Amino acid sequence: LVSVPACCSARYNLALLAFFGFFLLYALRVNLSVALVDMIEPNTSLAKNTTSNVCPEHSSTINVPRNTTGEKYSWDADTQGWILGSFFYGYIITQIPGGYLASKIGGKLLLGFGIFGTSVFTLLTPLAANLGVGYLIAVRALEGLGEGVTFPAMHSMWSSWAPPLERSKLLSISYAGAQLGTVVSLPLSGLICYYMNWVYVFYIFGALGVLWFFFWMWLASDTPETHRSISRAEREYILSSLKDQLSTQKSVPWRPMLESLPLWAIVVAHFSYNWTFYTLLTLLPTYMKEILRFDAQENGFLSALPYFGCWLCIIVSGQIADYLREKQNLSTVCVRKCFTLIGMIGPAVFLVAAGFIGCNYALAVAFVTISTTLGGFCTSGYSINHLDIAPSYAGILLGITNSFATIPGMVGPVIAKNLTHNNTVGEWQTVFYIAASINLFGAIFFALFASGEVQDWAVSGYHLHRN
Repeated sequence: LVSVPACCSARYNLALLAFFGFFLLYALRVNLSVALVDMIEPNTSLAKNTTSNVCPEHSSTINVPRNTTGEKYSWDADTQGWILGSFFYGYIITQIPGGYLASKIGGKLLLGFGIFGTSVFTLLTPLAANLGVGYLIAVRALEGLGEGVTFPAMHSMWSSWAPPLERSKLLSISYAGAQLGTVVSLPLSGLICYYMNWVYVFYIFGALGVLWFFFWMWLASDTPETHRSISRAEREYILSSLKDQLSTQKSVPWRPMLESLPLWAIVVAHFSYNWTFYTLLTLLPTYMKEILRFDAQENGFLSALPYFGCWLCIIVSGQIADYLREKQNLSTVCVRKCFTLIGMIGPAVFLVAAGFIGCNYALAVAFVTISTTLGGFCTSGYSINHLDIAPSYAGILLGITNSFATIPGMVGPVIAKNLTHNNTVGEWQTVFYIAASINLFGAIFFALFASGEVQDWAVSGYHLHRN
C-alpha cells in the first residue's frame, strides 16, 4: 500500500474545507455570549452580585465611549440563562438522527445544510430579539438543531475518506477549526460590539457561513469515488486501505451496538470531558470577574487564550498519534487510551490547582490555559475512537455519544451557578472539584474498557480481522 502525498490531495482539501466549516460553526455558537452583554440594559442584571471581596480590584482601563446604537433589552439573569441554554435543547435532538441520516444520504448535504441553516438563523437573530425573548429562544434552539447534525455528518464522511493510519491527522485538522473559531470569535465579537453595534456580530458571521456553504457544495463530495478531481492513485489508496473495515449491510445493528462496552467507554469519556469543557466555557468569565475581580470582557484575548492552546494541542497531538501508530507500531488502542488519560487527568489536576492559588491572577490564567490545552489530547483519544471500532457507523456512534455529551452543556453550568450563590472561593473550589472528579472517572473508565479494533457487529458477515 503506497501512501499518496498529502499536499493538495483531495482528502486534505476536505479536511481544510471542514476546518473552515467548524471554525464558522463555533463562531456562530459563541457569538451570542459576547453580544448578550451588550444587548442587556445595564441596570437589569441584578443590583450587583455580592462579590466576596477576597481579591483587590485591578481593572484600571479608561472607558472609551462606545457605540450604543444597538437595541437594549431588560432580561433578568434567569431569562439570560434560558437564552444561552436554548441552543443545547435543539442540539441534543438531532445528534442520533443526524448520524443515521448521514449513513443514508451522505454527510455532504447534511453538513452543508446544517451550517447553512445555522447561518440563516444567525442572520435572523437581531429580528427575533426585537420580536421578543420567546422568538430569540426559538431561533437559538433552531440553530442548535442545525448544528446537531454537523459532527455526526463529518464523522460519517471521514469513515469513507480517512485511511486508518491517517485518521488522527485528518480528523484533528477538521475539528480543530472549532477551537480556533472560539479563539477568533470571542475577541472579534467584542470588537464588533465595541466599534459598530451588536447586530453586526450576527450579520457578519451569518454571511460568512452562507458564503462557506457555496464553496462546500461546489468542492466537497461524499466519497472518493464521487469526487470530481481526485487522482486515481489517491482514490485507490483510500479505498484499498478501508477494504476490510466497512460494512455492506443496510440495516443498523442497534442492539449489539448498544450492548457494546467499547461504545460505552466513549460515551463516559465524552460526557466527562464535556462537563469540564462546558462549565469552563460558560462560567470562566464569571469566575474571573467575581473572584479574581478582573473583567474578562475587557480582555477578550485572555478568555480566548485557553482555546488557542487547545487548538495548537489538537493539531500537534493528531500528528503525534498517527506517527506513534505508523512508525513506532504502537497499537491503536494504546494510543487512544494514553491520549485520553493525558487529555483528561491533566486538565483535572490544573483545574483543581486553579482553585487554590488565591488572587494570583497570572497563575490562574496560566493554570486554566494549561488545563484546557491538555484537553486537546482527547481529540486523538476517545474523540475519534468511533472510527476505530465501527467505521461504517461512525456517524451514528458519534450521534449517540454526543447526545450524552450535550447533557453537561445543559446541566453543568446550572449546577455550578447553584453552587456559587455567594461567589466565595470555597464555593468555586467545589465546582472545580466536581469537574475534576468527573474527568478522572471518565479517564479511568475509558482506559479500562476502550477498544481499538473494529467490532464484530460493525463488519458485514461479522468476520474478524486484525488491523
